Amino acid sequence: MSLVQVAQRAVDLERAAAFYADLLGAAPLARFDPPGLVFFDLGGTRLLLERGASPALLYLRVEAIEAVVDRLRARGVRIVGEPHIIFTHADDNLGPRGTAEWQAFIEDSEGNTVGLVEQRLPADDDAVPRAQ
Repeated sequence: MSLVQVAQRAVDLERAAAFYADLLGAAPLARFDPPGLVFFDLGGTRLLLERGASPALLYLRVEAIEAVVDRLRARGVRIVGEPHIIFTHADDNLGPRGTAEWQAFIEDSEGNTVGLVEQRLPADDDAVPRAQ
Protein backbone atom coordinates (compact mmCIF):
# COMPACT_ATOMS: atom_id res chain seq x y z
CA MET A 1 0.00 0.00 0.00
CA SER A 2 1.20 3.52 -0.70
CA LEU A 3 -0.12 7.05 -0.44
CA VAL A 4 -1.65 8.22 -3.72
CA GLN A 5 -3.03 11.65 -2.90
CA VAL A 6 -3.41 14.21 -0.14
CA ALA A 7 -5.93 17.04 -0.31
CA GLN A 8 -5.50 20.56 1.03
CA ARG A 9 -8.19 23.20 1.53
CA ALA A 10 -8.09 26.07 -0.96
CA VAL A 11 -10.48 28.93 -0.27
CA ASP A 12 -9.27 30.78 -3.39
CA LEU A 13 -8.13 28.18 -5.91
CA GLU A 14 -6.14 30.58 -8.10
CA ARG A 15 -4.31 32.11 -5.13
CA ALA A 16 -3.58 28.66 -3.66
CA ALA A 17 -2.33 27.33 -7.02
CA ALA A 18 0.03 30.30 -7.37
CA PHE A 19 1.29 29.86 -3.79
CA TYR A 20 2.04 26.14 -4.21
CA ALA A 21 3.56 26.62 -7.68
CA ASP A 22 6.00 29.08 -6.11
CA LEU A 23 6.63 26.95 -3.00
CA LEU A 24 7.17 23.72 -4.96
CA GLY A 25 8.93 25.34 -7.92
CA ALA A 26 6.63 23.50 -10.32
CA ALA A 27 3.49 24.18 -12.32
CA PRO A 28 0.31 22.24 -11.59
CA LEU A 29 -0.10 18.86 -13.31
CA ALA A 30 -3.79 19.38 -14.01
CA ARG A 31 -6.65 21.77 -13.29
CA PHE A 32 -10.39 20.99 -13.36
CA ASP A 33 -12.60 24.01 -12.72
CA PRO A 34 -15.41 23.27 -12.29
CA PRO A 35 -15.47 21.51 -9.87
CA GLY A 36 -12.44 23.39 -8.44
CA LEU A 37 -9.45 21.01 -8.37
CA VAL A 38 -5.73 21.67 -8.93
CA PHE A 39 -3.13 18.87 -8.81
CA PHE A 40 0.62 19.01 -8.14
CA ASP A 41 3.18 16.21 -8.01
CA LEU A 42 4.95 15.62 -4.69
CA GLY A 43 7.48 12.98 -5.67
CA GLY A 44 4.87 10.57 -7.00
CA THR A 45 2.08 11.53 -4.57
CA ARG A 46 -0.58 13.90 -5.84
CA LEU A 47 -1.27 17.10 -3.91
CA LEU A 48 -4.86 18.12 -4.56
CA LEU A 49 -5.94 21.69 -3.84
CA GLU A 50 -9.71 21.69 -3.47
CA ARG A 51 -12.25 24.25 -2.34
CA GLY A 52 -14.24 21.69 -0.33
CA ALA A 53 -11.30 19.85 1.28
CA SER A 54 -10.57 19.90 4.98
CA PRO A 55 -7.32 21.57 6.06
CA ALA A 56 -4.38 19.17 6.25
CA LEU A 57 -0.98 19.56 7.89
CA LEU A 58 1.48 18.84 5.10
CA TYR A 59 5.18 18.26 5.77
CA LEU A 60 7.36 18.97 2.74
CA ARG A 61 10.99 17.86 2.42
CA VAL A 62 13.34 20.74 1.61
CA GLU A 63 17.06 21.33 1.33
CA ALA A 64 18.68 24.24 3.18
CA ILE A 65 15.67 24.91 5.42
CA GLU A 66 16.97 28.27 6.65
CA ALA A 67 17.38 29.52 3.07
CA VAL A 68 13.88 28.33 2.15
CA VAL A 69 12.39 30.10 5.17
CA ASP A 70 14.35 33.28 4.37
CA ARG A 71 13.11 33.20 0.75
CA LEU A 72 9.50 32.71 1.83
CA ARG A 73 9.73 35.42 4.50
CA ALA A 74 11.06 37.84 1.85
CA ARG A 75 7.97 37.05 -0.24
CA GLY A 76 5.68 37.92 2.67
CA VAL A 77 4.87 34.37 3.78
CA ARG A 78 4.00 34.19 7.48
CA ILE A 79 6.51 32.04 9.39
CA VAL A 80 4.66 30.16 12.14
CA GLY A 81 7.72 28.34 13.54
CA GLU A 82 11.37 29.08 12.85
CA PRO A 83 13.74 26.25 11.80
CA HIS A 84 14.69 24.08 14.75
CA ILE A 85 15.97 20.58 15.46
CA ILE A 86 13.37 18.03 16.54
CA PHE A 87 15.64 14.99 17.12
CA THR A 88 18.49 12.95 15.65
CA HIS A 89 17.64 9.68 13.92
CA ALA A 90 19.06 6.84 16.04
CA ASP A 91 18.31 4.33 13.24
CA ASP A 92 16.96 4.33 9.69
CA ASN A 93 13.27 3.88 10.63
CA LEU A 94 12.20 7.51 10.05
CA GLY A 95 15.23 8.95 8.27
CA PRO A 96 18.90 8.33 7.67
CA ARG A 97 20.67 7.27 10.87
CA GLY A 98 22.64 10.07 12.48
CA THR A 99 20.86 12.88 10.66
CA ALA A 100 19.18 15.69 12.56
CA GLU A 101 15.51 16.30 11.78
CA TRP A 102 14.97 20.04 11.29
CA GLN A 103 11.47 21.48 10.98
CA ALA A 104 9.94 24.90 10.38
CA PHE A 105 6.32 25.91 9.85
CA ILE A 106 4.75 28.43 7.48
CA GLU A 107 1.22 29.56 6.70
CA ASP A 108 0.06 29.11 3.12
CA SER A 109 -2.11 31.57 1.20
CA GLU A 110 -5.26 29.88 2.53
CA GLY A 111 -4.35 29.99 6.24
CA ASN A 112 -3.22 26.34 6.39
CA THR A 113 -0.05 25.46 8.31
CA VAL A 114 2.63 23.70 6.24
CA GLY A 115 5.65 21.97 7.80
CA LEU A 116 9.06 22.08 6.16
CA VAL A 117 11.49 19.26 6.94
CA GLU A 118 15.21 18.84 6.33
CA GLN A 119 17.30 15.87 7.42
CA ARG A 120 21.00 16.67 7.65
CA LEU A 121 24.10 15.69 9.55
CA PRO A 122 24.19 17.68 12.80
CA ALA A 123 26.87 20.29 13.45
CA ASP A 124 29.06 19.85 16.53
CA ASP A 125 27.31 22.70 18.33
CA ASP A 126 23.73 21.47 17.66
CA ALA A 127 21.91 20.41 20.81
CA VAL A 128 20.09 17.43 19.41
CA PRO A 129 17.75 15.12 21.35
CA ARG A 130 18.04 11.48 20.26
CA ALA A 131 15.03 9.46 19.10
CA GLN A 132 14.36 6.53 21.42
